[in-house]
Amino acid sequence: MKKRSTNYKIIEHLTTTFSSRVKFNEADPLGIVWHGNYIAYFEEGREAFGRTHGLSYLDIYKNNFTTPIVNVVCDYKFPLKYGDIYTIKTAILNNPTAKIIHKYEIFNQEEVLVCEGETTQAFVDLNGE
Repeated sequence: MKKRSTNYKIIEHLTTTFSSRVKFNEADPLGIVWHGNYIAYFEEGREAFGRTHGLSYLDIYKNNFTTPIVNVVCDYKFPLKYGDIYTIKTAILNNPTAKIIHKYEIFNQEEVLVCEGETTQAFVDLNGE
């Protein structure tokens, strides 16, 4: 199992928050969010971050690059349930390589940390090199 990128520091002024409500189709029959949906929530946070800071997938694509995800880390702390309002705090880590490391924290409406994680995306040109 890969370790987190703990050697890198968060760039504090490049942080975005995004809130949404857990939809019916995101929960299991007991009303608890299915674990795979947290990765989709990371994507929502990444998209909001990109729109805010000029690093959206379309911005990157216009510059002849793509950024496939090469690593995901997800630590579950507390369950979200159908109808909960959650907030995703997304930041990037300062690193010296041609990759973006996003750090996520997801909180419920009581501001309890329910999940945290990271994704790593590598910059490659549109030819995949």
